[in-house]
Amino acid sequence: MQINFISWVALLLFSFSVSAQQLPNIDLPENISLHFLSPEPIQYVDISVKSISGDLPIKNVLRIKRIPDSVVGSSSSLIPFPDAIVTIAGESFMAQYRIRYVPVVAGKEYPTQIEVLPEHMKPLESGLKLSALQLEKLATALLFKKDKKPIVHTKAFGITGHVSQLATFGDYIFLHLNYQNTTNLKYETNEIRFKIEDEKINKATTVQDIEVKPELTLFKNSNFKRNFSNVYVFKKFSFPGHKVLRIELNEKQISGRVIGMKLRYKDLLESDTL
Repeated sequence: MQINFISWVALLLFSFSVSAQQLPNIDLPENISLHFLSPEPIQYVDISVKSISGDLPIKNVLRIKRIPDSVVGSSSSLIPFPDAIVTIAGESFMAQYRIRYVPVVAGKEYPTQIEVLPEHMKPLESGLKLSALQLEKLATALLFKKDKKPIVHTKAFGITGHVSQLATFGDYIFLHLNYQNTTNLKYETNEIRFKIEDEKINKATTVQDIEVKPELTLFKNSNFKRNFSNVYVFKKFSFPGHKVLRIELNEKQISGRVIGMKLRYKDLLESDTL
């Protein structure tokens, strides 16, 4: 696997600061295969010790396991195992974990899957940074591009919302939204918010949403009598498969209408390229 030079430098600098960071601790007993589930294809892996083997059975899964002592030839006789640092780099993020040896306790269950969560990720900067004017030109081009079948749509309170188009350019995601008002009541827009949240929320569970702010909004949010269309530009981000990006249109009224839509990560992966 290869990673571009700038991302490799970021990875190197990140590795130098490992000792100063509080890395997630993962226990790895013998005879257990541990799988790291990444929200995007894995581009690079580093394991700091030779007593752990690793491979990529599929593009977004890293599998690691302790190596039996090849000299003794017994599965119960393992190479001495100091704490290890496992580094995983995706297309837009990097994550590191501290792997610790633990003896097997009879009857105890050990995790075999670890999800790479947003709080474990450090963004990788590819060096491509566009000016506001360049982003506006790309967003305008998307706005006037012929719409395909809506990616996501919803209808509530006489308002129909569509995610008309999704596109990427370098390190940016472009999101084209359309809203139609079929009522005689003007919609006074308060704000549009973008949040990463669990797809299925248990009411008894405390959930922490992660708000995502656009780098650029083509037009200021405005009131609309019939139609409203806008393009929002984000720096690339990723999230686990059990979460969604919720798009929420809020009205200014105290009893205002709230229109929500949800995008799955696979929708972002299938986006067009500008």
